[in-house]
Amino acid sequence: METTVKKYRVPLLAAELLLILLALVFLVPFYFLLANSVKSYSAILSDSAALPTAFQWSNYAEAWKATAFPHAFLNSLIVTVASNILLAFLCSMSAYKMVRNNSLYNRILYIALVAAMVIPFQAIMIPLVQIVSGLGVMDTTAGLILAYLGFGAPMTVFLFHGFVKSVPIDIEEASRVDGSSPYGTFFRIVLPLMQPIIVTVIILNTLWIWNDYLMPSLILQSPELRTIPIATYSFFGQYTKQWDLALPGLVLGITPVVIFFLLMQKYIIEGIAQGSVKG
Repeated sequence: METTVKKYRVPLLAAELLLILLALVFLVPFYFLLANSVKSYSAILSDSAALPTAFQWSNYAEAWKATAFPHAFLNSLIVTVASNILLAFLCSMSAYKMVRNNSLYNRILYIALVAAMVIPFQAIMIPLVQIVSGLGVMDTTAGLILAYLGFGAPMTVFLFHGFVKSVPIDIEEASRVDGSSPYGTFFRIVLPLMQPIIVTVIILNTLWIWNDYLMPSLILQSPELRTIPIATYSFFGQYTKQWDLALPGLVLGITPVVIFFLLMQKYIIEGIAQGSVKG
């Protein structure tokens, strides 16, 4: 009995220690970010790993002013919210149609969307910019939202597609017997049942869109349209890097999305388990 307990406890203890070490490794960048965000420029260059001897909270005030943070925050919020609404609304309808109308065309379209998930953004960024420019929405918030809609649709449709397969079709048939139209069945019956995967999609897309730098840097040129990542990047010049302002700017930029993630993370595992796994 004692031997069995020891055999059980030793692997478990080893696994827990390994997970703790991995957690510490992933937390190291946050330590450097937070510790150096309240140091002077000279202190950061002299020893970035040391704890701050004097807390220079004025760095945050200067970074707030230099980035015009309220305006950049509003731009990021508009882009993120609008992109999420369009992705969730359009992709849920598309996935529902593909599952319930399992035609050859819909199967080919679904395969094409899944294949698009493996294409890196760097391979299509030039054609994407050409399309946005050709539509006349270059250097606009609408153009950036449209780009996010196109690039985020494959993964979003994939998650919705798997989840719709788990929705019992008997419920929809009962709704049709009661005289409901196809749109009424979707919006009144199916869409409320898709709440777990909708929340998951919103969380995943928010983390991506909020922190994205490359797409806004390609489409937006006007200073008044810049999002938080672009505003923060202004501290990094060709010859100088204002670390004492850039690090507080990064903290200000990631704080809203970290809070959002911590509040919503419990929905991620449920949504993915019911979505992509069943798909």
